[in-house]
Amino acid sequence: MIPINPAAIDIFLQPGEVYFGDRGTRIRTVLGSCVSITFWHPRLLLGGMCHYMLPGRSGDAAGQRDGRYADEALDLLIEEMRAAGTQPRDYEAKIFGGGRMFSFAAGRGALDIGNRNIEVGRLLLRRHGLEPASQHLAGVGHRSIVFDVASGDVWVRHMPEQAGLRDVA
Repeated sequence: MIPINPAAIDIFLQPGEVYFGDRGTRIRTVLGSCVSITFWHPRLLLGGMCHYMLPGRSGDAAGQRDGRYADEALDLLIEEMRAAGTQPRDYEAKIFGGGRMFSFAAGRGALDIGNRNIEVGRLLLRRHGLEPASQHLAGVGHRSIVFDVASGDVWVRHMPEQAGLRDVA
């Protein structure tokens, strides 16, 4: 059971969105092959989450950054951290998602977007000197994520089976 803070506002992230807020915020999303990374500042009780769909943009990235792509989503979130006078290394990071949604993408190839999203997320965190404090990644099915910025807690509800789809790793 998730503790209810009646004063907290609930933000629901759609794929490609990024949100950064304070202790009065709870951020939710649902992930399939997408990945979310949460960042929590334990002293200032600030935090944010991104929900990216793809490991990277193919072609020219000219123009405005887009949260659908891992590197650009993380850049947008880091921009928010810096605007708050903080640096990524001040935060605790957690990473979630990257589930396999189609049985024919059985662990390899171009269709295995989930694993590619996971690899890129881990790489981007390492580039910023961060190791995830917690993670819930890969497997089959989707996840519901709730991130409470006041406590830094992230609750994960994993629905591992869908009609006719089983994890046969």
